[in-house]
Amino acid sequence: MTFPFSNRYCNPLDTSVTSSVYHYKPTKAEIEAVQQEAKERERLAWESATPLGGNAADIYGLNLVLSIGDISENQPGIRRKQTLEHLYSVYPNGEGQTAAHEILNSLSENLKAVRERAAAGESLRLWYSRQPDEICGFYWFLEQLNQWEVQSTQIFTVKLPEWEADDKGNIVQQSSWGEVACDEWYRHLDLQKPMLPVFYQICASHWRALQKENAPLRATLNGQLVSAPETLYDDFIIREIAAEGENFQEAMIVGRTLGKYQLGISDSWVALRIEEMIHAGKLEVVTPASKDMPIYYRVLKKCANE
Repeated sequence: MTFPFSNRYCNPLDTSVTSSVYHYKPTKAEIEAVQQEAKERERLAWESATPLGGNAADIYGLNLVLSIGDISENQPGIRRKQTLEHLYSVYPNGEGQTAAHEILNSLSENLKAVRERAAAGESLRLWYSRQPDEICGFYWFLEQLNQWEVQSTQIFTVKLPEWEADDKGNIVQQSSWGEVACDEWYRHLDLQKPMLPVFYQICASHWRALQKENAPLRATLNGQLVSAPETLYDDFIIREIAAEGENFQEAMIVGRTLGKYQLGISDSWVALRIEEMIHAGKLEVVTPASKDMPIYYRVLKKCANE
C-alpha cells in the first residue's frame, strides 16, 4: 500500500494558478478549462508513468491539512470537519463544505481498509516531505499505525530530497510531493528506507505531544515540526501588501506570498489571514469578488490609520 500526504490533494478547487502572479481576473469558464486541461495532462502522465507495482486501489491519499486547526481528536471528526470547512470557505457556492464532507467520508473508509490490510501483514510505503501538511500527515499516520500495533517491519518510507539534479544537470528544488509529476515518482524509489523502530516511536510520541499543545498551526522550523501561532505567516503577507499602492488586488498578494516564499501553505490560508486583517480594520473591501469566484478575487484598500 502506498500513502502520499501531499497538499496536491488539499485544495479540491485548485485552479493551478494560485502561485502565479495575477494579471487579470479569469472567468469561471476559463478556470474550468484550465482544470480540465490539468486533469487531462495528469491522466496522460499516469498512462506513461513507470509502474511502481500494485494498482490504484493500493494508493491511499490521506489529505487532512493537519498543519492547521484543532488536532485533539484521536480520530478526525467534527473538529477536523469544522477546520476543513473554515479553510475551504474561501471558495464559492458552498463547494468547500461539500469537499470537507467528502474528504472525511473517504478517510473513514480508507482507514478501515488500511487497518484490515495492515493486520493481514501487508507492507506500507509512506511518501512524505518537510512540507507542513505532509509531515503532519506522516506523524499522525504513524501514531495511527502505532495504536493498531502495526509492526515497524511492515513500514517503509520515501522522503522527498531537498534538492536533486535533473537529466540536464539543473538543480531542482521541490517542497512537496504535490510538485512532483506523477510519472516521476518512480525515480525516487531508491530512496525507500525501512522504518526504524526507534524512529517509529519518536514520531508517534511527537504527534501525541503536538496534540496536547493543540496550537492553531504546526510548521517545520529548523527541520523540526513544532506548534505555532496563527500569525506565523502574517509578516510575509504584510510585506507583500506594503509593496502595493493604496488599492490593490488581493489575488496578487495571495499569489506572490505562495510563489515567492515557498512556505508550503495554501491559498485559502493566506486568504483567511487577509480576512482577519480586514476584520481588524487594517484593510477594507473596495470591490468584492463575484459569487462564482474565490473571495480573494477582489480589490482591497489600505485603511488610512495603518
